[in-house]
Amino acid sequence: MGSNSPEKPHAVVVPYPSQGHISPMLKLAKLLHSGGFYVTFVNTEFNHDRLLRSQGPAALAGLPDFRYESIPDGLPPSDPNATQDVWALCSSISVNFLSPFLQLLGKLGSPSSGNPPVTVIVSDAMMSFCIDAGRNLAIPVTVFWTASACGLMGYLQFSELRRRGIVPFKDESYLENGFLDTPVDWIDPTMKNIRFKDLPSFLRTTDHNDVFFNFLDNSARRAAEADSVIINTFDELELTILRSLSASFPPIYTIGPIHLLSRRFPPSPLLRSHGSNLWKEEGDCIAWLDSRGPRSVVFVNFGSIAVMTAGQLSEFAWGLAGSGYDFLWVIRADLLMGTAAEGLPPEFVEETRGRGLMVGWCTQEEVLSHPAIGAFLTHAGWNSMLESLAAGVPVMCWPFFAEQTTNCRYAATEWGVGMEIESNVRREEVRRSVRELMAGEKGKEMRRKAAEWKESAARATDNGGTSIVNFVKVLSQLKVG
Repeated sequence: MGSNSPEKPHAVVVPYPSQGHISPMLKLAKLLHSGGFYVTFVNTEFNHDRLLRSQGPAALAGLPDFRYESIPDGLPPSDPNATQDVWALCSSISVNFLSPFLQLLGKLGSPSSGNPPVTVIVSDAMMSFCIDAGRNLAIPVTVFWTASACGLMGYLQFSELRRRGIVPFKDESYLENGFLDTPVDWIDPTMKNIRFKDLPSFLRTTDHNDVFFNFLDNSARRAAEADSVIINTFDELELTILRSLSASFPPIYTIGPIHLLSRRFPPSPLLRSHGSNLWKEEGDCIAWLDSRGPRSVVFVNFGSIAVMTAGQLSEFAWGLAGSGYDFLWVIRADLLMGTAAEGLPPEFVEETRGRGLMVGWCTQEEVLSHPAIGAFLTHAGWNSMLESLAAGVPVMCWPFFAEQTTNCRYAATEWGVGMEIESNVRREEVRRSVRELMAGEKGKEMRRKAAEWKESAARATDNGGTSIVNFVKVLSQLKVG
């Protein structure tokens, strides 16, 4: 069969335009390509340009049967090397994306396009306009929920929170008087011992028209309108929640951890070099880790969106310094909020010289798998959580927003692999947590549990494992339409 054979099923893959979504969506696109699909991967023009700068001009050249396209995001120009304003992005997606996407689908469907007809749209669940586009053109739509199943279940409570008159909060005092520590006793039984503070953070609003609350409420509920749902998790990790979701959703296929699954179905050699990092990677950190002993280094990375004040950065810094352990710290250029932030205290840099390495970005998956890593200080984003579980590395969670609060709770209470750092971070808490996780009795137990989850994740993505079996079902279902 030729690469442009019209018999080839054609998947149009559409990620939410941020780093944490593009990475798993590109992995899924490559998996579909390995499974015999013609793939069109659709970035925003902003992120298309960022990938060209970070990965090099050949990165998006594509193949005869794996192409890159882009659509405008409707936003004014912003810092070309920083994550766009997420509030503005969510607002724009709701009103500005459907029309150019329909135009793109029209172009792809033209007989003169040279590609096979589009047979399925594989949409990030947060790009729900794709469901409307699919209905408009009678194209099946599968959504990919790139986050946790527990996070999805959390968002599905938003409508009930509104119906009960809990959200929006009457005033800001609800955020300060201990209300968030209240257990939620009416929620789905699969989310036992959940407090308001553990549900996705967008419920913490006093505004009926809150963009984040409404956007995620809509995205979670509309996922049920798709022809099928793919989730980047594995059955053993979230089985009870998955069973509960299945009662009200179309067929759900768990194919995670997707970075492990990707190793089972390696892409073609020409696609292998196509990366998804929007920042330039700094490779010297692996050589630095090679010079460290087993489980001797704390890895610190707060992801692609989280920001903090200069004061919070300083507390983390001195906490790490006081722990006495070596550390590798990813500090993005846009990690600090505001313009007055001056970065790391010079005396901290001097005190930790020789045992701390700070980089702007790195290949996190590779770092977490390195034998020198003993613990991970993270924002608890889902890619980070899955990569740490798959590597058997326990976590300290400082959730920033969204369902990171839910992931953090599950890591601590359900999966037994982590602990939470309070939002008003203090250096003493960081120092104590690092020491406990690296050498304390609780830390040893968390490391044991993390090792068990590592084995479980490997089983799910091994021959005959649940994620492998589900992915084969996905290929079959998407080809049939």
